[in-house]
Amino acid sequence: MVVSRRDFLRSSLGLGTGTALGSLVGLGTDLTPAMARAQELRIRNAQATPSVCPYCSVGCATLVHTVDGEIVNIEGDPRSPHNEGTLCPKGAAIYQLHQNPNRMTQVLHRAPGATEWEVWDLERAMDRVAELVKETRDETFLEQLPDGTRVNQTTAIFALGGATLDNEWNHMQQKLMRGLGVVPIENQARI
Repeated sequence: MVVSRRDFLRSSLGLGTGTALGSLVGLGTDLTPAMARAQELRIRNAQATPSVCPYCSVGCATLVHTVDGEIVNIEGDPRSPHNEGTLCPKGAAIYQLHQNPNRMTQVLHRAPGATEWEVWDLERAMDRVAELVKETRDETFLEQLPDGTRVNQTTAIFALGGATLDNEWNHMQQKLMRGLGVVPIENQARI
């Protein structure tokens, strides 16, 4: 393994810094003021907006810090009675939802048998989804069983919701799916 002079210096600096901080903590030095100062500098001049973590059904409170409309930090809200400013690992990574260069920002479609993706506008994609849902429902809808029992169902469509959606969306999804005759409806939040 070849180590360049730059790599050696970078590793030495990191190791030296870690050793120095470890020694300070080991000697009982309180780093709380320095950490508080660093936190203050990180969010200085930022507007804090209360929000909710989008991951699970717990709904931990968060503070979203923005500067000139750009998100610069997201952290747990210490005023929250149930998470008291703490976040799980997924919640602590919320910032990456917004500031991620790999985040999809357009609809991609790959036709059956195709090897390449093509970009679709949202209206075209929504129309295609609606067409496929109607076509599937029309082909598989069952009004009654052979014994005459009315069922009004289609078991060819499955609905899956998530706890990241608010109650209003989940309610509307339930109404829509039940109206279509969809039987298998699942939701992470078990509404």
